[in-house]
Amino acid sequence: MDTTKLSTSDSVSKKKGKKAKKQVQSDEKPVVEMDAVSVVKEEKSTSGATFPPSFSMSEIKNKQRRHMMFIKLKQEKRKQKLELKKKIKREREALGDKAPPKEVPKTIENQRVYDETTVNPEDEEVAFDEGTDEFSAYFNRLTNPKVLITTSDRPRTRTVKFIEQLATVIPDAHVYYRRGLALKRVIPQCVSHGFTYLLVVNEDRKMPNGLVLCHLPDGPTAHFKVSGVRLRKEMKRIGKAPTEHTPEVILNNFTTRLGHTVGRLLAALFPHDPQFVGRQVATFHNQRDFVFFRFHRYIFKNEKRVGIQELGPRFTLKLRSLQKGTFDSKFGEYEWVHKRHEMDSCRRKFHL
Repeated sequence: MDTTKLSTSDSVSKKKGKKAKKQVQSDEKPVVEMDAVSVVKEEKSTSGATFPPSFSMSEIKNKQRRHMMFIKLKQEKRKQKLELKKKIKREREALGDKAPPKEVPKTIENQRVYDETTVNPEDEEVAFDEGTDEFSAYFNRLTNPKVLITTSDRPRTRTVKFIEQLATVIPDAHVYYRRGLALKRVIPQCVSHGFTYLLVVNEDRKMPNGLVLCHLPDGPTAHFKVSGVRLRKEMKRIGKAPTEHTPEVILNNFTTRLGHTVGRLLAALFPHDPQFVGRQVATFHNQRDFVFFRFHRYIFKNEKRVGIQELGPRFTLKLRSLQKGTFDSKFGEYEWVHKRHEMDSCRRKFHL
């Protein structure tokens, strides 16, 4: 009996010992796991607060986490930039008149490559050319422009609206819808009826994409690419319809010989004597060889403030070619042709 009791007691003690060991192991495991979780959380918190020098966003595989880290990095950079600006401003205020001049930011325009054909307004040769070229009669007030506006064959609604709005911008402009009639047959008829300009708007995929501007009767003829066309209804804060007053014309940044010719070609569309009562301005602004057209009405609010109201339409021109004489696609002599792969190799070289 004693032996059996001893055996049972030993087995009971052994079972108790195993249970105790299991309890101890189970008690120790969560402690270790909690410590690891806390360490990971601390590492995450520290990595979210500061970025090591060798930190790369591509190392984060989670898309949402990567996006959040990118936003935090941008916020930190923005704060540093603002602090630097405030610091420089305080230093300049402390120095007063002794502060160094502000640094001019580098842009593509002020880093432009010098062109040998840049026009000097005081040059005698340039003045002689202006007095004897095809547009001298307009600037000397001997003739007034008369413009015929037409389109390619079977124009769409957007192109029709575009030329109708152009006719309200250009004084003494007439719209003609040609149906399969070649331009070589249209030009003699325009000359016989006393027109001085032929303006043709081409389209592709129901959108205006090209403009041929032919000066009559002896040329030159310019071919432009048209982009960014916005009609009056598509513009925000549109003003009232333009009046019949002759607008003022502003030409900006036409500095080279080619740009000088293109600027005079565009300016000769409008009479040289503007009617200031209408307070309307047509602007051709050249920037990086893109000619932006805007049509505004201005009002003087007081002696220092002027309000501007855009009337529309607006569009952008890019010169493709300049041809001598009237339009002739086969036997015409070209003064200048835009060759994209050769001329656009340098971003800081402009031709207008």
